Amino acid sequence: MTTPTHSHSAWANEGGHVTRSSLSSGRMAATSPLAERPTRPMNSSSTGPWFPRMRRALQLAALGAGRTSPNPLVGAVVLDAEGELVGEGFHERAGQPHAEVNALGQAGERACGGTLVVTLEPCCHQGRTPPCCEAVIRAGIARVVVAMKDPNPLVAGRGTALLRAAGIEVIEGVGEAEARALNSDFVHRMSTRRPLGILKWAMSLDGRTALPNGDSKWISGHEARDWVHRLRASCDAVIVGGGTVRADDPLLTSRGRRNPEPLRVVCSRSLDLPERAQLWDQQEAITIVAHAPVGTPASREGDARAMATCALLDRLGVERLELERCEPAPLLEALAARGCNRVLWECGPELAASALRQGCVQELAVVIAPKLLGGLAARTPVGELGLVGMDQVLPWREQQRSSLGADLLWQLIQSDPTETTEAGATGSSPAGPPIEGPSITP
Repeated sequence: MTTPTHSHSAWANEGGHVTRSSLSSGRMAATSPLAERPTRPMNSSSTGPWFPRMRRALQLAALGAGRTSPNPLVGAVVLDAEGELVGEGFHERAGQPHAEVNALGQAGERACGGTLVVTLEPCCHQGRTPPCCEAVIRAGIARVVVAMKDPNPLVAGRGTALLRAAGIEVIEGVGEAEARALNSDFVHRMSTRRPLGILKWAMSLDGRTALPNGDSKWISGHEARDWVHRLRASCDAVIVGGGTVRADDPLLTSRGRRNPEPLRVVCSRSLDLPERAQLWDQQEAITIVAHAPVGTPASREGDARAMATCALLDRLGVERLELERCEPAPLLEALAARGCNRVLWECGPELAASALRQGCVQELAVVIAPKLLGGLAARTPVGELGLVGMDQVLPWREQQRSSLGADLLWQLIQSDPTETTEAGATGSSPAGPPIEGPSITP
């Protein structure tokens, strides 16, 4: 078996291909619009001879962050028969060529007899683009190194089986943990039929999200607010409740860091919404208002205000999404059907608590400002969770802690309560070394 040599080349991002120019020492400058995603610890599959090339493919995959949904992030490199790098590519946007096709296109005839290193099992079905397996076989590739199996039931091992049937050697599991971490949202949607949910809030040292009079602009500093814009850019939808629309009149965009902007979703059972709101301007971004069925007590249809809101939204061209149960779980199922892999909850305490109770939150992003707001009646981030004993409290595991100016950013993920960690009672564990290369900014 020919192992890869580690020659350096200079490639720059151009439409999913990587062309010679601005790369130095084999590393690409960050062009992803997203903030860095915490990574998982490296495992044994991260130490073999193919992992340096897989790391590069993971770097390339990250360049598509925020633009590929409903597809996953995928990167690929092609080595010739001597192990020299001859092609690189990534999946830039849904509907455009996949990473394998871009890398093979750049390699051309030099791919024949060589190796394809790719972060996800090549697809074998016809979607918006042709099957990648056909392109791999047609290029004369002798070996394919794959990080992870595609969790999409349309693929799920069929791609690698097709490659093996064509006489191609297939090596699986190289950098699998890193690849799964990079595509945690896609994997989650494939397994649950819901997008991965991130709950974000900013609070003071004493756990307040606003003063007793409701004033909250601004608890966090400029650097933290800029990070939130980048976080939105990594998500397919941003969700708030009607109370947030009434109290804050938010814009909920990435401030141009993503094109198109993520969907802005308002979850309002009663349709008790203001006549004027920044969210109603569809030139900024698309807004969807989810509500209970009209004509039921839950929607307060008897209240003329709800009917007036329906008429207003229809007149302004704001889409209304009627849900039999206007709650977080059905809402996420509807958003998954629209191809959303990752959503951001920027809601008030009651909707946040409901999302947590219904299993719609997998990650927390908490900004803590060095301020004391005080007040017994001041608002807190999360409402009633229905807990009556500490044995019912589920732990969260730290992914990453970092500074945003004077503020602290604390990112956590759901932790299996049966797991034991070296951190003991804190339930936290080290995030592990990050993947080298482009910063993946949520």
